[in-house]
Parts: sequence; C-alpha cells; structure tokens
Amino acid sequence: MLDQLAAMLPDVIDAQRRFRARWLPFHEDDSLQVDDRLLREGLQELEARLQDNYPFFHPMYAGQMLKPPHHAAVLGYLAAMLINPNNHALDGGPATGQIEKELTTDLARMFGYKEHLGHLTSSGTIANLEALYIARHEQPGRAVAFSSQAHYTHSRMCEVLGIRAVEVPADAGGRMDPDALNTLCLSEDIGTVVATLGTTGVGALDPLPRMLELRERHGFRIHVDAAYGGFFTLIADDAQDCVDSAAFEAIGEADSIVVDPHKHGLQPYGCGCVLFRDPAVGRHYVHDSPYTYFTSDDLHLGEISLECSRAGASAAALWLTLRLLPLASDTGLGAVLRRCRSAALEWSERIRTSDRLSLVLEPELDIVAFFPDTGERSASGISAHAADVFERTMNDEENPLYLSKLRVPTSLLTARYPDLRADAEWTTVLRSALMKPEHASWVERIHTTVEQHVM
Repeated sequence: MLDQLAAMLPDVIDAQRRFRARWLPFHEDDSLQVDDRLLREGLQELEARLQDNYPFFHPMYAGQMLKPPHHAAVLGYLAAMLINPNNHALDGGPATGQIEKELTTDLARMFGYKEHLGHLTSSGTIANLEALYIARHEQPGRAVAFSSQAHYTHSRMCEVLGIRAVEVPADAGGRMDPDALNTLCLSEDIGTVVATLGTTGVGALDPLPRMLELRERHGFRIHVDAAYGGFFTLIADDAQDCVDSAAFEAIGEADSIVVDPHKHGLQPYGCGCVLFRDPAVGRHYVHDSPYTYFTSDDLHLGEISLECSRAGASAAALWLTLRLLPLASDTGLGAVLRRCRSAALEWSERIRTSDRLSLVLEPELDIVAFFPDTGERSASGISAHAADVFERTMNDEENPLYLSKLRVPTSLLTARYPDLRADAEWTTVLRSALMKPEHASWVERIHTTVEQHVM
C-alpha cells in the first residue's frame, strides 16, 4: 500500500497546482518561507521521534483499537487538506459539504433510515455528546440509562450536559440486562436508553429488539452507540462466519445512531458520525451566527451540529475510501469485516480447546477477551498471571505481541466458571481487537505466542 500511496502523491500535488492556477498569480509572503535544509532536518527529527510508537499497522499489534488509515483515505484527506475546507458553512467547504451530506445519506441507508438528519463529527465522543444533547431536549428533565459495560463517554457527557445518568447491570454475556432495565423504568424516570452495539471492552451487543419492546411500554428514546460495531451491520446475518442479525436488523428503529468511520471505516482519527431518525430534531440546533450562513439558502452543516470548525478533509477521505471499498456485504468494507470476524472466530476456537488459555466470553464481533489458565482459580491470581503475560508478550525481543489488559467484573467470569473464587470484585484479563483483516492469516502465530508466555 505504501508503494501505491507514493505513486499517487504526485497526482495530488499536480491537482493542487491546477486548482491554484485558476486564480490570479501572487507571490507568497516571505514570512512563510522556510529553509530547505532546516525543513529536512526538522522532518528527520520528527521521523525519529515517531519511531517511539507501537507497530499499529502490524498483525502482531492486537491491543487497542488502533490501525493506520487506508491509503485511499490518506490521499483523499491530503487532497482536500491542501485546500483546508471547513465543513461548518457551505462557503467554507462547498464541495466537501456536499460530499458530507451524500456520505451521511449512505450511512443512514446502511442502517435502514428512510429519512434522517446527520453529519460527521470530530470523534465518537462528540457524536455521542450530540445524540445526548438532542435527547435532553426531547426528554427534558429525564435520566439517561446505559449498561455497566457501556463506554465511559456516556457518563462523562451526561455530566457535561447536566443529565442524570443511571447504570443498568449487564448480564452474563456482557450485554445490558433487559429485565433490569424494565425494573429500573418502574422506579426511575428514564427518558433515554443507550444501546451499545459493540462494547469496547468485550465487543458485546446489547439486546436492541428487547429494548425496543420496552420503549413501547415505558416511552423512552433509544440511542444506539455503534461507534465500534456499526459497520458490522454489513455482514449481519445468521451464517456461521457473520454477526448475529437481530440487533442490527432492529437498528433502523432507534431514535439516533453513532458510528465511527475512524474505526472500521478505515479512516484517520477525527471522523465520527451521528444520525437521527427524525429530521425535525434539527430545531434543537437552531442558533444565530452574524456572518456565517449567508452564501447559500441550502442547509449549512453548522446549522445542525454543535461543533463549529470541522475538517472537510475528513469527508473527502471517507468519500474516496467508499468509492473503492463500498458499503457492501461481500465486497468492499463487508469483505474486510468478514476477515476480522473470521480471525476472532478462529482464535476463540483455539482458546476454547487450549489447556493454557480460557475465554472470557464468546466473541460477538472481532474482540477476543481471554485469560491465562494456569490452574489458578481465584480472581486475584488470574489478574496477576494476565499482567505477567501482558508484559512478557510485549517485551519479547524476537517476537513481540501487543495485547491490552481489560478489567472486568469478576461476576462475568464466575457465570461461566463457577469454580472460580471471587476474592476480588474485579479481574484483569487480556483483550485483543482483531480489527485488521490481516489478523485472519496470523491467528496461529498470535495464539502460539501467547501460549508460550503462559508460565
């Protein structure tokens, strides 16, 4: 991919030269000039400093949700960044503003929205903030409920917005317990419930169909946080190598949805998306700007977002990526996700039959959580061994493997392993995010490496 990227870079520069040639020539101010030698030296120093990174690009990195963007996204971002459009008002980014509107329509259709209001954001955190901001206006004074396994974003954003937050217990599968939600709604004034489709800890899918049934009974809104798992809707069916369809088939009934293209959409950081099923919620964004929205009577994206300045380059990057890897099930992004899912299924099967490792849960997406099985049957002992394997695999000089540590309620483990002694409320386990399609070809190597470091 680097070779293809290098070959295309001159085309991007040439396009920028043609763009600039359309206007009267001018002399760039001398204050902007820098010495070639100093620039080269500075770049070399930066390159040296950037060596202090983990190999996010490599299949042996399976720790956090990190990977480089697709080279098409890099080219698309660079092509637009050289112009540097701002997708707040249409005069700040006429082309990329229109591109963003087309992209949000495509994403809304992927989730089954017939109508929608939506836009890209600078992150999934901001996308969830906007969804909860609208929820506060739609259900004033009422609380927001989310699973104990939901992302910490929701509690933080509720604090920012001054909304009361209520945590709902998770079941033995790491999903929101719908019976607990129903009981909660009988005693609490719940205005919005967050359904997480792809928890960032274990990759669990909350039972959205049951939650929609409870919405009819209790009258709350449903916001779907699919920041991590949203694109898996492309491969949601009942086939063995795909994702369970129930939650994703119901997603179009949710009141709002968040998805992060900078995760499984192969984009650089700085690209989230929020979508609303009812376009009328745009009234809650109404605000005045004395100089911004005068160049066009069309909808300016800043009129339906909380953020002001946003990189139009993010829209260009996603647009070019989806031109080459479309939102399809068997090709494009769907084919990429199938490889990630295949890797998770293969590794979980190897762990299931291993005498050195044990699964925390059966993976629902491409996240695999496990712990070293040394015969130690206490939460504290498992935590100690997991920390040891984490250090050993990462510091192996010849064959390093990068995992992450995950703290889970010990009750999640005792539900599957009743002989485990719960001498601590929390247990540290190991977690892998197999979000690169190359992981499918490296499962055996990864598995063997972990087993070798279990002492």
